[in-house]
Amino acid sequence: MQMRPEIQITSVIKAVKDVLIPAIAPNNKLAVEQAQLVIGLLSLLASQLPLQFRFDRDELSRLLATAEALGKIRSDNPALANAMNQLATSRLAGAGVLQHCQLDPAELVGCVRELREKVGAVVTAAAGSDDLDVQLHIEKLVLEMSKEQLLRDRSLVKAQGWEPDPAALPDIGALLAGTAAAA
Repeated sequence: MQMRPEIQITSVIKAVKDVLIPAIAPNNKLAVEQAQLVIGLLSLLASQLPLQFRFDRDELSRLLATAEALGKIRSDNPALANAMNQLATSRLAGAGVLQHCQLDPAELVGCVRELREKVGAVVTAAAGSDDLDVQLHIEKLVLEMSKEQLLRDRSLVKAQGWEPDPAALPDIGALLAGTAAAA
């Protein structure tokens, strides 16, 4: 069970190359060609995935610059004036979104990994102490966090088909909406 899309895509590419393509009859040229196209598309997705957020942020930035330049145009045409007012409203909203999107997702992932490591170091250090109350408190906090994280992990990958009762898991969107509301 993998949650990171880059690992999932790499695993699928490997399965197609190592298992599916060798199982296709060599005289079935169309099937071989389609399998190669699948590998090519997945490889393209794997290369684009790390850039997608920055790509979208770049496009938003350029659209905002264009909207600002368009907003300087004056016209007596009521339909054009109305469209310009709507554009100005959207530009302000877009500028706010862009300002909130300056952090690169790789920094977020790096921070998550570092905090996992540091939480583990605290658990390790506590295990070496003689303070049972501190150990139990740390254990309780880590188990509470782990329980919530495991629920999200399972919900995120339930479409992979590993869950015996997928309907028993909440939708990942609902779980994340609760997290976003609390943040």
